[in-house]
Amino acid sequence: MLKKTLLIEKKAKITCKHLQLYIETDDRKASIPIEDIGYLILDHQETYISLPALNLLIENNSAVILCSKTHLPNGLFLNLNSHHIQQQIFRAQIDASIPLKKNLWQQTVKEKILNQGILLKQITKATNTFEFLATKVLSGDTSNMEGVAANFYWKSFFDSAFKRERFGQYPNNFLNYGYAILRAATARALSGSGLLNTLGIHHKNKYNAFALADDIMEPYRPIVDECVYSLIEKYDEEELNTLLKAEILKILTRTVYFKSEKSTLMVALQKTASSLQKCYTGERKKIKYAKLWN
Repeated sequence: MLKKTLLIEKKAKITCKHLQLYIETDDRKASIPIEDIGYLILDHQETYISLPALNLLIENNSAVILCSKTHLPNGLFLNLNSHHIQQQIFRAQIDASIPLKKNLWQQTVKEKILNQGILLKQITKATNTFEFLATKVLSGDTSNMEGVAANFYWKSFFDSAFKRERFGQYPNNFLNYGYAILRAATARALSGSGLLNTLGIHHKNKYNAFALADDIMEPYRPIVDECVYSLIEKYDEEELNTLLKAEILKILTRTVYFKSEKSTLMVALQKTASSLQKCYTGERKKIKYAKLWN
């Protein structure tokens, strides 16, 4: 079943009763079965949510995302008991060898570079060397092909004056919002597969509670880039508003492709997370990343 994403931008009171989430604003009351909710995004500083509602959402593996005063996702609630053999999976993840983690990162960077190359070709209508760069990715990406590709990618994607920065100027704010949503969706999928988000493959910042999500989301970042590019083409707005946020949230239901099937990004992330879990437990050798274009 396709889960729903709820964005709360008005002052609201959120409670639950009989497995239903009740949302009350100044001008409206609504309810929705909690089992239908994949993501609840709280983007108003005066939102009230009851602890029973929050716990019930988490028990149903819904991701609850809190936004800051700048309206960017700032925190995430996830289920910590989402898999029946979680301790066993944690142990396999903690004990993973350095060669295994280097191989998994090599796979991840290759997929990211290939996807960047495909999108860049669609936008610029010109051939590029990203397929070649992907073949040069070594174990652990010790040659830093990810950085080489990123440098060329961003110079060509918007215009030469654009600089991709976390706190940079427009359209960095659009990209940041999209990446934060993608990060939360990836973290939810990993948690659902019993994996520990704090323990990354490549990202190792001791202050980062979602290092693994930051690793696994990398090949899917071009979905956000594509969305932001289309928004820039379509709208003149440089500040995020309700309409633009709603457009970016649609990435979660965007169609992606596997060899014999297609699915939404939300479902694809679950398949990717499940395959990663099997890589840690020795059941498979490759992470199952979706193709972003057919």
